[in-house]
Amino acid sequence: MTSENPSPLWQPDGERIARARITGFQAWAAEHHGAPATGGYASLHRWSVDELDTFWQAVTEWFDVRFTTPYARVLGDRSMPGAQWFPGATLNYAEHALRAADTRPDEPALLHVDETHDPVPVAWAELRRQVGSLAAELRALGVRPGDRVSGYLPNIPQAVVALLATAAVGGVWTSCAPDFGARSVLDRFQQVEPVVLFTVDGYRYGGKEHDRRDTVAELRRELPTLRAVVHIPLLGTPAPEGTLEWSALTSGDTPPVYEAVPFDHPLWVLYSSGTTGLPKAIVQSQGGILVEHLKQLGLHCDLGPGDRFFWYTSTGWMMWNFLVSGLLTGTTIVLYDGSPGHPDTGAQWRIAERTGATLYGTSAAYVMACRKAGVHPSRDFDLSRVQCVATTGSPLPPDGFRWLHDEVGDDLWIASVSGGTDVCSCFAGAVPTLPVHIGELQAPGLGTDLQSWDPGGRPLTGEVGELVVTNPMPSMPVRFWNDPDGSRYHDSYFDMYPGVWRHGDWITVTPRGSVVIHGRSDSTLNRQGVRMGSADIYEAVERLPEIKESLVVGIEQPDGGYWMPLFVHLAPGAELDDALLDRIKRTIREQLSPRHIPDEVIEVPAIPHTLTGKRIEVPVKRLLQGTPLEKAVNPGSIDNLGLLGFYEDLARKRA
Repeated sequence: MTSENPSPLWQPDGERIARARITGFQAWAAEHHGAPATGGYASLHRWSVDELDTFWQAVTEWFDVRFTTPYARVLGDRSMPGAQWFPGATLNYAEHALRAADTRPDEPALLHVDETHDPVPVAWAELRRQVGSLAAELRALGVRPGDRVSGYLPNIPQAVVALLATAAVGGVWTSCAPDFGARSVLDRFQQVEPVVLFTVDGYRYGGKEHDRRDTVAELRRELPTLRAVVHIPLLGTPAPEGTLEWSALTSGDTPPVYEAVPFDHPLWVLYSSGTTGLPKAIVQSQGGILVEHLKQLGLHCDLGPGDRFFWYTSTGWMMWNFLVSGLLTGTTIVLYDGSPGHPDTGAQWRIAERTGATLYGTSAAYVMACRKAGVHPSRDFDLSRVQCVATTGSPLPPDGFRWLHDEVGDDLWIASVSGGTDVCSCFAGAVPTLPVHIGELQAPGLGTDLQSWDPGGRPLTGEVGELVVTNPMPSMPVRFWNDPDGSRYHDSYFDMYPGVWRHGDWITVTPRGSVVIHGRSDSTLNRQGVRMGSADIYEAVERLPEIKESLVVGIEQPDGGYWMPLFVHLAPGAELDDALLDRIKRTIREQLSPRHIPDEVIEVPAIPHTLTGKRIEVPVKRLLQGTPLEKAVNPGSIDNLGLLGFYEDLARKRA
């Protein structure tokens, strides 16, 4: 929902606008490439989508992208899917990620933090030395350009070293977090057939040690393409028979040798959440990720040397890859390996304080949990270095904006961002020179022609429609793995509007150019022809202290009717009595509309999520429509499979 109040929650002052890197870029692009010198962000954005080739050429020049072989032109074929970026060019992502080692060898590239919350630095020169040593060992193991290298690793420095060494040799990186069970990992890794596996013996989370040696043994058995397994003794256990020791592979002093690969050469494989069927194995390119992340991190997030970039994430989520790319801008990145709320709900704020984070990213859910738990970040922690708090994972509710403003700082830049694993970037979000309005993402990203469309493909302003992108982005997938004719890729994004990327979110583009995200369009509620986002309902209902979390779905009935239940997970001690039912319905009626009131409110033991923490609306909807569990959901993608039995039983009773 857009804020009713037209005045912004926050506005950057003149000094902040003047020193923002995007301001410098606009002035330089005006001088060298004909970008508009006036008109601020709106005019720069218009130019970036109208003059797409020139804009991306400007990005590569501004950030001094090193092409080993020059490009013939910026954009060959512009069609989607299939756009060809910088044909003829060769380069290497890892070379760009380690450039700061030339000028700032002794400054920290990484700050590693575990649940003790004591940061341990890894200097740029040391990071480059380890990457060089490991890259040489990978080549000695026979890893060649295009070979897949996998990591079953937490968010630790070794994971960054392994990714960069893989990229340096032209290999293709892919990772899963060690809280994923064997089946979930195999559903991902078996698709891409890795030749090397980096693995830990276990991990620490929530104050406990979690031994993963049995899972690792199963992965080794079930991945017949492995030529080598590298053991990282996080819990101090000896290397299993037939594995290599991490320390032995990273003790050398060989400078990194960077394989010059084509611009569209695969860099890594990411995976969709895979709630229905096998996860999609999404392939993104070295060059595409390099230029997209330079733009996103260097211009939109305003990161550079001297900054500290902390995002709470795991290696199983695209935000980890995005975090590692902070290195491209010469930024120190903060790797936190542990529970987001250990030993208390305020843990992430403590880490932001102790690492001197200038940009701190987290989930909207964490912000709302802090609000509910009565955390007071600015009272209890020194957050004077934090310039920006960014959120993603789900839309940040208006109350989340207000809470950050009141409890963290009234001069805080709040960046709610939205993108996807599919592009490993943001479609809309952070702009350091624009005001922040409650409940809104500041603007679409540069070079991204983001629009809201009706079912007929007509652009909408101020109305809810499908999130579409009408021009290619460099980080769009080059393909899906094991999709030889491209049909699965095409059907995922280009089926509804041929030649135009449809992402599957409901959005509103406001008259002032900001963006409001309403939730997934494939699980959107559609009552009497009025489309509603689930996020709006969650925001209203979860303000009530009795409601810990909720899930709403809309089920089309065989007789043409529509059933919209709201499932609620209650806070300890709360009871779903008539008084609470009345308050839920009254809250929804007053804050949203009578049409948003659910047909039933049903108490559940907990709300099921994907392994990356997203509520699973579509599989629950399918279960309630009578789809068998094994067809409605991929069991390996759910955080607590047992919770789905409740919805199966409910479907049976209703039938």
